[in-house]
Amino acid sequence: MTVYAALIYTRDGDWTSPDEADMSKQYDEFGQNAASAIRGGEALYPTSTATTVRVKGGRGGDVVTSDGPFAEAREVLAGFYLLEADDLDAAVALAAQIPAAWDGAIELRPTIPRMA
Repeated sequence: MTVYAALIYTRDGDWTSPDEADMSKQYDEFGQNAASAIRGGEALYPTSTATTVRVKGGRGGDVVTSDGPFAEAREVLAGFYLLEADDLDAAVALAAQIPAAWDGAIELRPTIPRMA
């Protein structure tokens, strides 16, 4: 079986806000329905809490930070799941059940297993 990172792209929001209770309920339902395939995952705080880190001049160079994401976009990385699936088709079927797929996008990428 392969583990896929399901990167959730949707509107920027504060998923801890009571205003998001209905959406949180939908994610809870997905989590319960797909529990056997979920290997991890988390929601992310809004992009206003993000810090972008760059190293100028390559390794050992000056560390430069900036507030927020690199580019503004209508859809932002709002969270992720790690999903175990037999193949890409099975991963796509799972991703289609994630609420953000209905008005945003889910990017699936197979993960590279860690070497022991």
